[in-house]
Amino acid sequence: MELARSVPLIGHFHDTRGFGLANLVAAIDEGVKKFDSSLRGLGGCPYAPGASGNIATEDCANLLQSMGYDTGINLKKLAFLCKLLENWLPNERLHGKLNDLNPTNF
Repeated sequence: MELARSVPLIGHFHDTRGFGLANLVAAIDEGVKKFDSSLRGLGGCPYAPGASGNIATEDCANLLQSMGYDTGINLKKLAFLCKLLENWLPNERLHGKLNDLNPTNF
């Protein structure tokens, strides 16, 4: 972080081989405080066809909150939104480690 002290850093990770959240934790350990994610990991990379999806917002929020960080995200509302997204995009490849995420579980 010494070289980038005056440059704002924002983490953007894909869940390639399931390491997205590990990269998020490593970035936190190095002082990164802002991250990009997408609901249910929607998306990929226009520059790398076939790239895995982005890290899932619900996974990030759950992990960060379990680590004691206040994300300001209401997990019940996020869970509801994820279920809506699945209904809106039935043919889209979605992921997220909290596949059983149910608004009533929180």
